[in-house]
Amino acid sequence: MIERRDLLLHPIRLRIVQALVASPMTPLRLKEQLGDVPQATLYRHLSQLADGGLLEVLEERPVRGGVERTYGVVASAASLTGDELETATADDHFRYFATFVGTLLADFAAYAETSDLDLVADRVGYRQVALWLSDDEFDAVVARMSGAVQETIHNEPAPGRRRRLFSTIVMPGDPR
Repeated sequence: MIERRDLLLHPIRLRIVQALVASPMTPLRLKEQLGDVPQATLYRHLSQLADGGLLEVLEERPVRGGVERTYGVVASAASLTGDELETATADDHFRYFATFVGTLLADFAAYAETSDLDLVADRVGYRQVALWLSDDEFDAVVARMSGAVQETIHNEPAPGRRRRLFSTIVMPGDPR
């Protein structure tokens, strides 16, 4: 059996979990969102995530002689625990970070391949700023950002809404 942290931090499985965190979906709808993932690969990774306890089947309904499942993320399993992070080696952390960055690159590449690319109209941005913060100040910033995201994370698709990827990376800007 694959360790939970290795199960979560695979590029395709990470994209699946990220998509399902916002909204439970059927494999067909998930395939529409992750268009570059072959259907057989998608089903294999969904099965691995469900078997590993990261996804659960929220609904089953009969469709043309088969069963259509709606998958959702098991909230308590969607991120690594402190123990999992503490026991990981420096090489493990580098691999996890590289997987995350690789996922960002794949998402941006898929966006950049669109024929009507317009970063301004699409409100695309990427930047890095250095902030001088105490631990308490940093914790307050993170709490405000988390609160803002939590207010909208369960929004459903609707006219005028567009799915947007919001990613954060935080690290010290200097050695200790």
